[in-house]
Amino acid sequence: MRFISNPLLDYCPVCKHEMTITQLVCNHCHTKVEGDFVSCKFCRLPKDQLEFVEVFLKCRGNIKDVEKELGVSYPTVRNRLEGVLQSLGYREEKTVNVQEGTQRYEILSALENGEITSEEAAQQLRKIKK
Repeated sequence: MRFISNPLLDYCPVCKHEMTITQLVCNHCHTKVEGDFVSCKFCRLPKDQLEFVEVFLKCRGNIKDVEKELGVSYPTVRNRLEGVLQSLGYREEKTVNVQEGTQRYEILSALENGEITSEEAAQQLRKIKK
């Protein structure tokens, strides 16, 4: 059995537009099917969000267990979950601006990774609210 280790590209590395799958091939008998196919929503998630989903499912949605598994705080787990939901196209009624949610996710990720201080994160988050 042969496994392909390269992840599926959903967006063109040159122009950033969405790419489509145009051919499927059977690894056993080499049958080819051509057409326009789309990948699943989960396939389009960035690697870090996909890893979060895997941990979340492994912990059966128990946020306390996710906190322990990832070594992060409750608000970080909630923000990551919200980011995944937004990426999948599910958002709360009160969430109007997807870009705002993405910016918050990036700021909190930078804080968690030690790229910025808590003061810098707070300042950046205040700017988003304005």
